[in-house]
Amino acid sequence: MNAPLTRAPITAAATDLPRRAFSVAEVERMVEVGLLLEDERLELIGGELVMMSPKGLRHEVIKKALLRHWFQRLPEALDLIPETTFRLAPDTYLEPDIVVFDRARGLKALNGDTALLAVEIADSSLGYDLARKPRIYSAFGVRELWVIDAVHLVTHVHRDPAPLGYRDVVAHAAYETLTPLLAPALPLTLTALDLAE
Repeated sequence: MNAPLTRAPITAAATDLPRRAFSVAEVERMVEVGLLLEDERLELIGGELVMMSPKGLRHEVIKKALLRHWFQRLPEALDLIPETTFRLAPDTYLEPDIVVFDRARGLKALNGDTALLAVEIADSSLGYDLARKPRIYSAFGVRELWVIDAVHLVTHVHRDPAPLGYRDVVAHAAYETLTPLLAPALPLTLTALDLAE
């Protein structure tokens, strides 16, 4: 009988101490050889592995509805992928809930400059997703980021990236129709989605 898999321990013991930085390639190799679990919710930020919050039911309901909505409307020129390893630098990757990109450029060319829209859906991680995450996306040139508050159904639209954060950030209510600047074929009104649990 196999022993149940357990989640790796989390530590904060090295706060204010030098730590070894990892590269995306090293983390991918750690997954290949089994040092890290393939389904472990991690992001690599500036060489540091960061644990992500578990996804709650509201998060998954919104993601499912959003994917269904956009896949039904996706024009031939665009593509989207959920929960991809979004490689932004040799020492940084994030795992946004959805990334929209130009189909002709392909997934291999996906980076901060080629992403048309990144979407983060947040329930328990809202503070982090509104404070730290936008600065990371912006620093790597992601032109538009939506952070959807899964609890209150407010979408925080971030545009006009700069090195220290987005210059244009607006919160939108669920009844407002939002249109991505670089993917106008994919408008969204949260209240029009089937959000039944």
